[in-house]
Amino acid sequence: MKNYRKFVWIIALALALSGLNLGCEQAPKEKSLYDRLGGNEAITAVVDDFTSRVAADTRINEFFVNMDIPHFKQCLVDQICEASGGPCKYTCRDMKSAHAGMGISSADFNALVEDLVATLDQFKVGQKEKDELLGVLGPMQKDIVEKP
Repeated sequence: MKNYRKFVWIIALALALSGLNLGCEQAPKEKSLYDRLGGNEAITAVVDDFTSRVAADTRINEFFVNMDIPHFKQCLVDQICEASGGPCKYTCRDMKSAHAGMGISSADFNALVEDLVATLDQFKVGQKEKDELLGVLGPMQKDIVEKP
């Protein structure tokens, strides 16, 4: 009987350690933000709309006049893709060096965020995903803004 109990205990421990589901429901793993946003195709569509919005925004479009727009768009797609858990790798310049000397103010940054939010709203991005994306991108403000 002693060996039987030891055997049962070893089997129970092995099953627990192996992660087998013994009739207990496990919560399904939530999709990544990248997947919830719709993947690369949806991110590219958002970036296209967003850059058009920024180009029309007289508050901030002066910062984009001499920019290589196709390269800028690809950098944004890669940045959002990677930041949201997608397979892309952001290889463009870091935010601090890319914006150094531009004199971007908090008001300029906020205008850009307003344009992004308007685009996300147009694409009917859910509030949870919108908040999550802005939460990932928001900390970049400290590397972009040079004046209050």
